[in-house]
Amino acid sequence: MLNQMGERLATVLVLSFVLIAPFIQPPWILAVIVLLSSLVMYLIQRTRLLAIALVPIAILFGLSILPLFVFSCTLAILVTGEVIFHDAKDRMLSSILQIVSGFFACVLIMFYFNTWAPLVVIFGIVVAVLLKAILRRREDALMIEALGVAMTMFLIDELNYSVDLALIAFAVIIAFSFGFFSYRTRTADVSGLFSGALIGIILIVFADIRWFIVMLAFFILGSASTRYRYDYKQQMGIEQGRGGARGYLNVFANGSVSAASAVLWGVSGSPVFLALFVGSVATAASDTVASELGVTGGDPYLITTFEKVRPGTNGGVSVRGEAVAMGSALAISLLAWILGIVDLPVAVACALGGFIGTNIDSLVGALMENPGLIGNAGTNFIATLGGGVMSVAIMILFRGAM
Repeated sequence: MLNQMGERLATVLVLSFVLIAPFIQPPWILAVIVLLSSLVMYLIQRTRLLAIALVPIAILFGLSILPLFVFSCTLAILVTGEVIFHDAKDRMLSSILQIVSGFFACVLIMFYFNTWAPLVVIFGIVVAVLLKAILRRREDALMIEALGVAMTMFLIDELNYSVDLALIAFAVIIAFSFGFFSYRTRTADVSGLFSGALIGIILIVFADIRWFIVMLAFFILGSASTRYRYDYKQQMGIEQGRGGARGYLNVFANGSVSAASAVLWGVSGSPVFLALFVGSVATAASDTVASELGVTGGDPYLITTFEKVRPGTNGGVSVRGEAVAMGSALAISLLAWILGIVDLPVAVACALGGFIGTNIDSLVGALMENPGLIGNAGTNFIATLGGGVMSVAIMILFRGAM
């Protein structure tokens, strides 16, 4: 009972910081108040982790790094999340409730501060539930969540990117519908759901729905190839783990470059980022399909020495794998052309860049992943970045030759 009363007191205390924040200047005074309150909250067992989490964001606010609005919304998101997730049994339902309650709290803050920044709020809330899903077994999860939410909102706020509220709502509905469908069909876990939704929102908001369709095509190709002869892959011990369900590492490894491309395109409008986006997605699709179908086509050869290796070996390539790699990169690039994202010469450049990116993946797998220097996620990230950059380079060569 004492812990529950302490928890309620801490919740009221933190929310009171939001109410008094506009009236306390300079910011370091409120920061000191928060830090002193954190010392008291630390003495209560159930609010100890929240007390620790408040320290870094209070310091950042006191140093005038975090704006008042970002600081206040971070507090609201943290508190609503803690209230909902304490003793939670259904994590999916709790995540949905955190999204709804966090958004409602931040809307009230927007009206209270007379600040309209729904895009900043949406990204903060999605990052909060994503970090909850990723870090739920860590003692320092809440502190990392606080920093992650605060810095994400700070970066989006600094971009000062204007977007219509209807587009934000549309992006959220489409991205979360896709993520939930992936979760229900067991092609993504909870962290994969929220990380996929985050990337989907970025693509739609900073670019448009066509970019999301291209990413969706990669997802369909990847999921279908993962399911192909899954029983055989299980017998060989080379199947995708967790029944083919993708987690946040897989999503970010394959989608970080495309998400960054969308943001850079939205901010600058440079055609370079069109090629970077299509080339990175073409690489991701090409590599996934080649890996999943190539292992069913006999013994592969190590790309560095051309010696025979067992199927599933990092850096192993086969004729079948190379053929489907080229076909998948071409399919993604042609789809981007059909949708009007790039013209035909750029689509050809992206298909070639995607194929090269797949072989970059094999080289990195053989030289760095096999010795244990990096993991599979690192290999995929390097490959998608390499494929995107190669697509840009080939595009520039094509245009120089014309």
